[in-house]
Amino acid sequence: MAATDVIKTALERNWGMVDRALEGLDDATLAQQPNANSNSVAWLLWHMTRVVDTFVNSRLQSKPQLWVQDGWHQKFGLNDDPGQTGQGMSSEDLAAWTTPSRDVLLGYYEAVKTSARDYLTSLKDADLSGSVVAPPGNESRPVSDLLGILVYDNVVHGGQIAYLRGYYRGMGWFV
Repeated sequence: MAATDVIKTALERNWGMVDRALEGLDDATLAQQPNANSNSVAWLLWHMTRVVDTFVNSRLQSKPQLWVQDGWHQKFGLNDDPGQTGQGMSSEDLAAWTTPSRDVLLGYYEAVKTSARDYLTSLKDADLSGSVVAPPGNESRPVSDLLGILVYDNVVHGGQIAYLRGYYRGMGWFV
């Protein structure tokens, strides 16, 4: 199996788990926080999707993020800062974050998955040894490193979404 296939398989399995975890969750459940210092399913999905959009479009392809290009930031009621991914938000920031409707949230998630699939399908194993300039420090980093971070971040947040699904509604998230 090619290394690029491993990356695609890991992301697809995670997205499949997330898709199943989201089934039947209404706006209220998506917005519910277990406590004031914890993220909601909606916030986790938004953050996970923002990371994919940032990595796949900005960092790996030097293209505009769908967040800005397709006006998703407006649909979320947020600014067009392409660096706004939720990383580093305080409890106060989290409390002030307005949960978008399920349709907006899932629309952005689906659009970014499609964009990521298109990129990953075009990727060859030789591309993994290429380099891109990326934070922190705007240094040259191997494509394989960034994709490894992307897979890790998705699996972590996908697991959190699945856990919260189970916590609120019971089983139904498993692959």
